[in-house]
Amino acid sequence: MKLQTNCKGLNGIIRVPGDKSISHRSIIFGSIAHGTTKVYDILRGEDVLSTIQVFRDLGVQIEDDGQMITIEGKGFEAFQTPKNDLDMGNSGTSTRLISGVLAGSLFPVTMIGDDSLSKRPMDRVAIPLREMGVTIQGQTERDMLPLHFQGSKHLRPIHYSLPVASAQVKSALLFAAMQAKGESLIIEKEVTRNHTEDMIKQFSGQISVNGKEIRLRGPQYLQGCEVTVPGDISSAAFWLVAGLIVPNSKIRLENVGINETRTGILEVIEKMGGKIELLDRDPLAKSATILVETSDLHGTEISGDLIPRLIDELPIIALLATQASGQTIIKDAEELKVKETDRIQVVADSLNAMGAKIQPTADGMIIEGKTSLHGANLQTYGDHRIGMMGAIAALLVTDGEVLLERAEAINTSYPTFFKDLEILSHG
Repeated sequence: MKLQTNCKGLNGIIRVPGDKSISHRSIIFGSIAHGTTKVYDILRGEDVLSTIQVFRDLGVQIEDDGQMITIEGKGFEAFQTPKNDLDMGNSGTSTRLISGVLAGSLFPVTMIGDDSLSKRPMDRVAIPLREMGVTIQGQTERDMLPLHFQGSKHLRPIHYSLPVASAQVKSALLFAAMQAKGESLIIEKEVTRNHTEDMIKQFSGQISVNGKEIRLRGPQYLQGCEVTVPGDISSAAFWLVAGLIVPNSKIRLENVGINETRTGILEVIEKMGGKIELLDRDPLAKSATILVETSDLHGTEISGDLIPRLIDELPIIALLATQASGQTIIKDAEELKVKETDRIQVVADSLNAMGAKIQPTADGMIIEGKTSLHGANLQTYGDHRIGMMGAIAALLVTDGEVLLERAEAINTSYPTFFKDLEILSHG
C-alpha cells in the first residue's frame, strides 16, 4: 500500500474506535455474568471479533445489530463443549484472558491462532494456572499455541507475585480466581491497567485493591449490566502524535478513555513540551475530549512505573521522539519483545529505514532527535501498531515514497484508520 506523504497539516474532529481492552472485557464479562448485558460503542476490530466468536463457540448467545451488542449470559457453568478448536486469530488478549475464564471448565479445549500469535509465549499465564489445578500443554517450554487446555472443577485459590507487569496475566488469574473457592492474592510488579478490576465491580462482583495487592474471594456470581465503551487511548495516541509533529495541525479527539492506568502517554507529551488540553471530562466514564496541536518538543526519559501505563503506545512515542530535539531514552520495556512482534527491534528497524537514529537496547531504545524522514519500504509483520506508526511517519516524508506491506493488519484494532486520516487531511 502506498502511504500519504508530505502532509501540509491535519485539522478536524474525530472519534476513535472503542477501547480494545474494555471491548474484550465487556464480551467476557457479559458471557460469564447472569442475565442480559448490553454493550455500546464497542470496537469491531478483528481481535474483538475473535473474542465474540470464541464465546459463541462456547454456546453463549451474542447478537450484534450494528449499534448495540446484546449478550445473554448464564454464568461460568453454562459454557458448552465447542465443536472445533477455539480460534484466537491474532489476539493475545483473547488467548490469555479466556485461559483464565476456562480454568474451571470441565471439558477439554484447544486454542489456536494465526502464525504471529503462535509465536508468542503463553507460559506466563500457563504457569500460575497450573498452580491452581489447570492442565495445560503448549508447544515448547514457552507454551506457545496450539494450547491444549483442561480446566478443573476443584480450582485452588492462588497467592501469586507477578514476575512481569502484565494486565493480561493479572486478568487471567482474576477470572480463574472468581471460580476458585477461597481467597486469592495477586501482587503486581507494577500497577497495570485496571479495567478488569473496575468491571468486576460494575458487574456486581467483589474485589479489594490496595496498591499492588489485589484480593478476590471466590466463587462469585456476576450480574449482567450495560456498558458504554469509551474511545481507545491507544488508538487516539496515533493522532495525538500526528497532531504534535505534522506542521500546521490541530486535532480534537472526542470521548477518549482516560483511565488513570492508561494515561502515561499524556504525561510523556507534557514532559516533552507538547501542547495538549483535556476538555469535557466525565469522571464516571473516565473519558474526555483531547485537543492537541503542532508543538516544539524536547527529549525525555521514559522508564519505571510509567511503562505499564503506555506499553502499547511506545511504538508511536518512538516516532514522536524522532521529532523532538535532543535524546529520548526508553527503558524497562522488555514487554515490547513479546507483543505481536519484537516491537523494540521492529520499531527501530522501520524508523531507521526512514532516516531516524534509534539504537535498540535490551529493554528499550535510545532515540536521537530531531531527524528528517525519507521514503522507504515498510513491513508491518502483521502488527497493527507498527502499521499505524508507519502511516503517521509517512506524513512527514518529503523525499521519496513510503510503501507499507500487509497494511490490512491495521484492521485488528482500527478498521477506519485511513478514513479518519483522510478526514483530518482535508479538515
